[in-house]
Amino acid sequence: MPEGDTVWLTARRLDVALAGHTVVRGELRVPQHSTAQMAGRRVNEVVSRGKHLLLRFDDHTTLHTHLRMDGAWHLYGARDRWRGGPDWQVRALLVTSTRAAVGYRLPVVQLMATADEAEVVGHLGPDLLGEDWDETSALRRLMLDPQRPIGEALLDQRVMAGLGNLYRTELCFIVGVTPWTPVADVATLSRVPGLAHRLLMVNRDGPSQVTTGRSRRGQEHWVYRRRACLRCTTPVRRSMQGAATQQRVTYWCPSCQQGPVG
Repeated sequence: MPEGDTVWLTARRLDVALAGHTVVRGELRVPQHSTAQMAGRRVNEVVSRGKHLLLRFDDHTTLHTHLRMDGAWHLYGARDRWRGGPDWQVRALLVTSTRAAVGYRLPVVQLMATADEAEVVGHLGPDLLGEDWDETSALRRLMLDPQRPIGEALLDQRVMAGLGNLYRTELCFIVGVTPWTPVADVATLSRVPGLAHRLLMVNRDGPSQVTTGRSRRGQEHWVYRRRACLRCTTPVRRSMQGAATQQRVTYWCPSCQQGPVG
């Protein structure tokens, strides 16, 4: 699943391409909205909220989409050939006089009143890339369940909106604890929301996601998807973490990170 900075960048690119323009051809290729008339609506703005994308129109409606694992938005010239996949994978299409925004394999496509956006994003914690980012609120939410493993808490979008598996893995390394360490046992817990915010902020404007300060190929991450720890060269361990329906692979260095192991 894309990290929040990837979704933020997608929203920014869609906003630059579509905001202020009127849809001349639009299709939502999902059963519940297959008859929706999209042509004639002007795009006011495109914003992200955590990992959710909100395309707001001038008629007070919002197109809510979520990329999850396989979804993607591609931008083309209005008359360009689409290259993001076969036509049957297209779930949403918005064409203006100059650009075409094509949503491939989108698992969530929902047209709703803008006033009702809270129904789909109201449960989220502070948005790590939002203008209303609140570090104090994020820390308070993180501390609500002191015995919860820090690795699971960091993936909970109700705590902070925007973190994915890459950043939760690297954050645990940076603060020196295993992902199974209870929140209460993380000595530097107060640093975590601020660190998360800074990591996403420095990466949001480009496609790369660097957590080490080194952009050289193969040195971007400390332990995520690595065979050996970038700091000490100890072999990196990996295991599944989370409830049965939400398990994700996590990585850690047995030398640099202290705490229990799942």
